[in-house]
Amino acid sequence: MYKRILLKLSGEQLQGERTGGFDPRRAAWIAGQIQPVLEKGIQVVVMVGGGNLVRGNDIAHADIQMVTAHNAGMLATTINALLLADVFNARQLPARALGNIQADQVVDQFTHRRAISHLIKGRVVVIGGGSGRPFMSTDTAALTFALELDCDVVIKTTKVDGVYDKDPLRYPDALRYRQLSYTDALKNPDVLVMDKAALGLAMEEQKPIIVCELLRDGNIARAARGEDVGTTISN
Repeated sequence: MYKRILLKLSGEQLQGERTGGFDPRRAAWIAGQIQPVLEKGIQVVVMVGGGNLVRGNDIAHADIQMVTAHNAGMLATTINALLLADVFNARQLPARALGNIQADQVVDQFTHRRAISHLIKGRVVVIGGGSGRPFMSTDTAALTFALELDCDVVIKTTKVDGVYDKDPLRYPDALRYRQLSYTDALKNPDVLVMDKAALGLAMEEQKPIIVCELLRDGNIARAARGEDVGTTISN
């Protein structure tokens, strides 16, 4: 069983069955999946994406600078963090949103000391703002924060139950990897579950990643307990 985990949620997962926006019902369901983890005494950090609201690469245009587009995407992740923390608290899951972009009027600024203090007090720390810098994905930010906050593992939730040799939604004969080395994940162009910068950082720092299906009841708790779930990327 791990002592502290970082859970990476995409913005797309927070829109639920909608085509965009934030779905409080999906957020409430996620709260129910995290509750058993906290009850086991495992500390939880959540890193959220923002693609349900704004995806920087999608809005970049001749009239919109790439830097501006990425900044808008980071603001979208901050909105998600605020909303997600509110839903968690309403569901009796103690949580605090911390932002990596300075916006003191609406969200507390992330600092290492503040995050650790919340974790020790049994609160889920929900981080918005990504890395705070453009051109870095929230996957890479997730690895960075997992290292800074000394998380034992990164749990990345997806639509399917792990990493496959090809898209299982398109190919019924796709095979799931139970274990995958950092090197194989980096070299294989079909492994798209995380960007290569994030995987490279994980390999360099020997930080294991578990990739599992979000919507399978109990998956997050099983992964946090160290059970065989999805695909583990490690040495």
